[in-house]
Amino acid sequence: MVMEVEIEQVLHMKDGQDDTSYANASYMQKQVISLTKHIKEKAIKELYCKKQPATLRIADLGCSMANSLTVVSDLLATIDKARRGLENGPQEYQVYLNDLPRNDFNAIFRSLGCFEDKLKQQLGNDFGYCFVNGVPGSFYGRLFPTNHLQFVHSSYSLHWLSQVPDEIEDNKGNIFLARTSPSNVLEAYYKQFEKDFSMFLRCRSEEVIEGGMMVLTILGRKSSEIYSKESCNMFDLLATAINDMVIEGFIEEEKLNKFNIPIYTPSATELRFLVEKEGSFTLNEDHVSEVSWEANDLNKNSSTAVHYDFVKCVRSVAEPFLILHFGETIIEEIFLRYTELVQVSVAKEKSVFINVTVSLTRKG
Repeated sequence: MVMEVEIEQVLHMKDGQDDTSYANASYMQKQVISLTKHIKEKAIKELYCKKQPATLRIADLGCSMANSLTVVSDLLATIDKARRGLENGPQEYQVYLNDLPRNDFNAIFRSLGCFEDKLKQQLGNDFGYCFVNGVPGSFYGRLFPTNHLQFVHSSYSLHWLSQVPDEIEDNKGNIFLARTSPSNVLEAYYKQFEKDFSMFLRCRSEEVIEGGMMVLTILGRKSSEIYSKESCNMFDLLATAINDMVIEGFIEEEKLNKFNIPIYTPSATELRFLVEKEGSFTLNEDHVSEVSWEANDLNKNSSTAVHYDFVKCVRSVAEPFLILHFGETIIEEIFLRYTELVQVSVAKEKSVFINVTVSLTRKG
């Protein structure tokens, strides 16, 4: 397995402010937040106009540093426009930012002063009050009091599993779902996702008020097949880089065979089925979008920068796991080789991230 300790205690994005840190390399996640903005705005406007609560309580689960405050700012701007249309007075907001304990909450808290100043500039001094709290812990358990939240958002977090699936020891030579993975490995990954996602829904059903809403975006796939190149290729290439280093003696084969990444990329059909099966929420809509590996507009004029940007994005997520399992000394070599493989792959064919977004309402 990927590690012998609890994932909750070790899962975190790469800290710091260098160019491979999550804070500076998560441009894919920023693109996805922008792509799904209209779904979030539609849901929270509907909720606000129907409930018009004195205090609107919003939770962002699996918050991603500065990306989370962008989401919150967009949501508050939508509500502020709606409340002015209804001629309501200033609104109070209670915002909860959740992530696992090892993630860098301080990076968010340091930016709150600028965040509040921008809110006042954007919405005016009479927009109301926004109170922000950090909530460390796993969203695969209870985080909030009963019937407390009105709106929940999560983006690019729920594909992370609570643990590496059990009984996948025969996934040798692979680090994730692969074309060569045995059928029992594919089934184990799905079963773990089913268990985790159902637990997530069950916990939120106790915390979200009747009629409250959630908008969830998950790294997913279009294909009905559990292994799909569209969702697995980035890890296939990383596995190739590591396998090459095994052949050349840089990494022990046994180390590779015990490493599996705890991620599952569901299809929209699977999400619909699991929401209906759990039964606490009504599915309002689902939406599938895609982002090219070469989608970083900041570097679109560079012929090679897009490859390095994509690698840095993957590295900001995967490096903590790799260091924990393989050690730090081989990290630079892994990503040097990975960059070369990504360059070849992108030259041959277009590769994309598939994103599945669902809008849900808590049943009565």
